[in-house]
Amino acid sequence: MFPLPKTATAPFCPSEVAGSIVIPADLPWWKKALRFAGPGLLVSVGYMDPGNWATDIEAGSRFGYRLLFVVLLSSLAAIVLQCLAARLGIATGKDLARLSSERYPKAIGRMQWVLAEISIISCDLAEVLGSALAFKLLFGVSLPTGVALTALDTFLVLGLQGRGFRRVEAIVLGLVGTIGICFVVQLFLIGPDWGAVAAGFVPSLHAISSKEPLYLAIGILGATIMPHNLYLHSSVVQTRAVSGDAGKLAAIRLTRVDTICSLGLALLINASILVVAAGAFHGTGRTDVADIGDAYELLAPIAGTTVAAAAFAIGLFASGQSSTFTGTIAGQVIMDGFLQMKIPCWQRRLITRGLAIVPAFIGVLVLGDKAIGQLLVASQVVLSIQLPFAMYPLIRFTDDRELMDGFANARVVSWFAWFLFVVISAANLWLVAQVFGLA
Repeated sequence: MFPLPKTATAPFCPSEVAGSIVIPADLPWWKKALRFAGPGLLVSVGYMDPGNWATDIEAGSRFGYRLLFVVLLSSLAAIVLQCLAARLGIATGKDLARLSSERYPKAIGRMQWVLAEISIISCDLAEVLGSALAFKLLFGVSLPTGVALTALDTFLVLGLQGRGFRRVEAIVLGLVGTIGICFVVQLFLIGPDWGAVAAGFVPSLHAISSKEPLYLAIGILGATIMPHNLYLHSSVVQTRAVSGDAGKLAAIRLTRVDTICSLGLALLINASILVVAAGAFHGTGRTDVADIGDAYELLAPIAGTTVAAAAFAIGLFASGQSSTFTGTIAGQVIMDGFLQMKIPCWQRRLITRGLAIVPAFIGVLVLGDKAIGQLLVASQVVLSIQLPFAMYPLIRFTDDRELMDGFANARVVSWFAWFLFVVISAANLWLVAQVFGLA
């Protein structure tokens, strides 16, 4: 666990704790790195939520290890964008939402706020569905009951009020560690073909040359990079107190290390989900597994023990719960930045969860167990639509040398960021067109 400094005793919403974690200048480099560690971990939670599970399980089941390189490249793109978000927050002292509100016309700012809120609700819908399914798998309750139980996490957020932002980071670390341990257990029990795993990380146009794997590859891309994470990261990095150009430069470098390590962990977990699905299902001829519930039911007989299935369900539950904290903080950042409106974090959690529970309830009551897979895919499509609207201002702002005061993007970084914008926008448009039968 990270050390908890005595100064971090404020409520855990970042808008209320800017600069609350002091970094003494005389600390050794490795101690400074530990103090800066945490924001990247909060962001990484969004890269291993139930929506990622759905796309990775289907990709592994249908195509084996062949799409592992898509997980790798998507994660590398996410690292670049999150590093830009952290740089923006440190260099300007303002988050992406507040800068967008200040520098764009009011109508555009309001549109950005609405889109960002929709992305948070869509992500929370995936968390509701994942947690509800985990309740069903672990305790045998019905899906509607599981959906209702997810409302209780509001009390977890309420209980953390006044506990300090650093404590929230430590709790999220524990939940992410739980997910990681669960998949280590599953990998050990499944025993994948490690040679084929290594080959799967090698980029291959042939692997996505037909419509079906290309569709899934873009689905993985859309599920990996979430727009509200860019707003979140540009804010939470400001919980570390820095001053002067030298302090900002050191903060940018140490935050980059935090981001790379944290999203590297998310990459390993996402890759593990796909590897488990490929080894357990594709390797045994079950290429039709596209639902998280089906994956749970089939893991035990294939692995030869119920431990694999139990670890799967526990990891799924930890995935949904860890996203609870980051979704709440991101919602607070976006509301404060775009509307200059602050409400208690537990109220923010209640509003977001209430809006996500309604479609979840309707889905499971109308569609039954099939609702999980269909609604998870729908939530990822919605996230895909939102992403370019967060990427564009982020890249524009970090390219602005006057705004960034000497910390603007290098030309190569700028070119690569705009390349990602074009590729991701085109891929997401293609994905949306496929889902709605327009292509």
